[in-house]
Amino acid sequence: MNFEDQIRQTKFRNNFLKAILNLKYTSSFYNSKEVEVFKKYGILAQHFNVLRIVRGVYPDSVSPGKILEVMLDSGRDLTRLVDKLVKLGLLIRSTCPYNRRRVDINITEEGLALTEKIGKDVDVFLDSIETLTDKESEQLSNLLDKLRND
Repeated sequence: MNFEDQIRQTKFRNNFLKAILNLKYTSSFYNSKEVEVFKKYGILAQHFNVLRIVRGVYPDSVSPGKILEVMLDSGRDLTRLVDKLVKLGLLIRSTCPYNRRRVDINITEEGLALTEKIGKDVDVFLDSIETLTDKESEQLSNLLDKLRND
């Protein structure tokens, strides 16, 4: 079903507005489906994003500021996200030995294993929703970059 039928609206101020609303609608649609992937692990997509970022620098640690720079959803409260992951034993938070004002975050062995396991589920999920060709995916990605004025 097309976007206009889904929201029961056919008139828009212009095609740009229609595209922006469709983008928001589609993002919400995929976010709601993605929730199911992470729900069985008791985390959110944002937690997984943090785990992947910290895993990306492993065995080194990373500061909260560096995580915020590359998070997909930087509007979330990083402290709460990290607190939960520390409580679950997936991350370790420590004071930097060279700068006592800086916090270092590192991933645990359990965090590495869980990130790998969830990553496989994410791959299965992405394969199940893949409806664009490689060329269409590249085109869409380029258009989204253009939309953000990058």
